[in-house]
Amino acid sequence: MSPIFMNITLAFTISLLGMLVYRSHLMASLLCLEGMMMSLFIMIALMASNAHSPLTNIMPIILLVFAACETAVGLALLVSISNTYGLDYIHNLNLLQC
Repeated sequence: MSPIFMNITLAFTISLLGMLVYRSHLMASLLCLEGMMMSLFIMIALMASNAHSPLTNIMPIILLVFAACETAVGLALLVSISNTYGLDYIHNLNLLQC
């Protein structure tokens, strides 16, 4: 395994561990999720450049589109929850109430 792929895999693993550790804070969870998406994007872009196939060149772009949509939804939820409850602790929220 090349050092580049090892570093990207390590970045993904650290982001995944951060997601597991900071799952009670919505903002920290969103940042860890973005780190995971960016490491996946870099890994897919490197693999697509090594594949030399025209069909694999579209995969990083599709991943970026999904990452942008995920970011928009996550930030909208963060703003909505922080305006409603005043904090971003997930375990203090009772989402069943209207």
